[in-house]
Amino acid sequence: MPFTRITLLRGKSPEYLKALSDNFHRALVEAFDTPPTDRFQSIHQLEPHELIFDRTYLSSKPRSDDYVFFDVTIGKPRSTETKKAFYRRVAELLADAPGVRAEDIMITITTATREDWSFADGRAQMIEQV
Repeated sequence: MPFTRITLLRGKSPEYLKALSDNFHRALVEAFDTPPTDRFQSIHQLEPHELIFDRTYLSSKPRSDDYVFFDVTIGKPRSTETKKAFYRRVAELLADAPGVRAEDIMITITTATREDWSFADGRAQMIEQV
């Protein structure tokens, strides 16, 4: 049930955004134990003055204007090794399409508890199933 907020600078084509979305989800499925149909994302395109990031912080090379921030909220905790494999897979897939450099990818993962989710109908489906 990951929910991903994808934030980048405005101006990318619909095809670019689709490749970004599709390959990020593919990494979730392949390396993060996410069901293929469990896809929830929002894409936020910002003006240059609205996306502020350090060009060099903890990066091997300076970040470019193609910087993309993925903020993932998850319900089921994952191990450190799973997260590391996921980060690597995201970098591999996004390098292929739409062509994002590894140093332009930032990912944060936040774990929420089961009662923190309501998928519809004003209900807490995740705790009702237990």
